[in-house]
Amino acid sequence: MVGKLLMIIENIRSVKRLIDGFRTAAQITGTQGLLGPLWPSDCVLCLEPAGRALVCNNCERLLARSEGICLRCAIPLLHDGWCGECLRNPPAFDDVVTAFDYRFPIDRLVRRFKFSSDLATGAYLGDALARAVEKAPRPDLILASPASSARLRERGFNPALLLARRVGANLGIPVESRVLAKIRHTAPQSGLDRTARRRNLHGAFAVRRRLDGMTVAVVDDVMTTGTTLSALAGVLKAAGAVRFSGWVVARTPEPPIGR
Repeated sequence: MVGKLLMIIENIRSVKRLIDGFRTAAQITGTQGLLGPLWPSDCVLCLEPAGRALVCNNCERLLARSEGICLRCAIPLLHDGWCGECLRNPPAFDDVVTAFDYRFPIDRLVRRFKFSSDLATGAYLGDALARAVEKAPRPDLILASPASSARLRERGFNPALLLARRVGANLGIPVESRVLAKIRHTAPQSGLDRTARRRNLHGAFAVRRRLDGMTVAVVDDVMTTGTTLSALAGVLKAAGAVRFSGWVVARTPEPPIGR
């Protein structure tokens, strides 16, 4: 009798492990069509039940964007307006729209997407960015901040391009993957001040066709000083673009030293 009971318990555990395996696979691959509706998921941040969502309602409330921002570079401010840096040195881009402040817990989601290739999290971030920019002026074209060939070999994909495609699909705006190229591999921007970041990106980007009279939006995952977006705006406007917007998942809440 005891043996049969233990066998039943083990069978139940096996079935549970199988179901949990399918749920994990659905979350990692971003599959919503087949496996997603069959099992509820756990929140990827706190592991509490989240229904069919990737992030539970409690964690969603922690992701809220700051109420005041700089209308040019989107850095958090007490009230909407232009920050001191943009007043002193207007950037090459025309504006930036972001979905989140880059702080806990959004930083966990961005890292999960970029460094663990979690496509479900990438889809969540892309959808959030699409909602954030849906009232912004519609560009003619959406581009992605490009990755060098060395970075693509290392990571296997360009996170910005996956985000751009998600946003484009949500908004019905064409996305081009071959217009922008990063022709020189650069050191990571993190840890560098503004001057060093500009030097690091000098001559790193190229535009492969003319964009005369077009408005463009470039999608990226995180914006810190805006140096990358400024460099991209410079080469795109030199190729004929008349307006450049940065569409970014998360904006660092405070300028780093040397901004």
